[in-house]
Amino acid sequence: MSGSYEALLGGVHLSASGRMTENATEPPTKGAGTPPTGASEVPGPSAEEWASRYKYLFADFENFRRRAEREREGISRQARAGMLRELLPLFEAFRAARDALGHLPGGDPVRTGLELLDREWATFFKHEGVAPVTEVGRAFLAEEAEAVGEAPADHQHPDGTVIEVVQQGYRFFGGLLRPAKVVVARSPPTAKTVEPIPSENSES
Repeated sequence: MSGSYEALLGGVHLSASGRMTENATEPPTKGAGTPPTGASEVPGPSAEEWASRYKYLFADFENFRRRAEREREGISRQARAGMLRELLPLFEAFRAARDALGHLPGGDPVRTGLELLDREWATFFKHEGVAPVTEVGRAFLAEEAEAVGEAPADHQHPDGTVIEVVQQGYRFFGGLLRPAKVVVARSPPTAKTVEPIPSENSES
């Protein structure tokens, strides 16, 4: 009987739960675990495209770096300009004291000390890029000096030149740190001669 049962059941056996299953393994479903045949793969960037992208990115970074450096230099220069403006009155007070004591003999220690300080001031301003704006005899320029007065011009001071520097102005790296206040030489206006209009009686 057991043999007939085995022949009848064939490849079917009882599982532990009592359900009948077939010994033969079913073939895998077609297309399972593989991408759909209709989908196409998108090719990635080529080596030339990557090189071009790198060049553009590097150029953008260099532009950003230069712009950041210029902004940092501008902020530093503005801070230095503010500090130098605060020092100008102190420097001018020192120059006034030096000129007032210029009558002292050359070997006097006070005069020697003032001359030493004057050289230190000049070295400091030169290192910082500070230069005077104008001087007596130079042509008056409205963009760097303010005319606070006028004086008659002569052969030593032609018309339109600086005849006196009331307060010196200074430049700082090409920019104007403070305008100068000057007196400008001006020639008096020439009187125009008006010719008399002939009357009708004179013509007759």
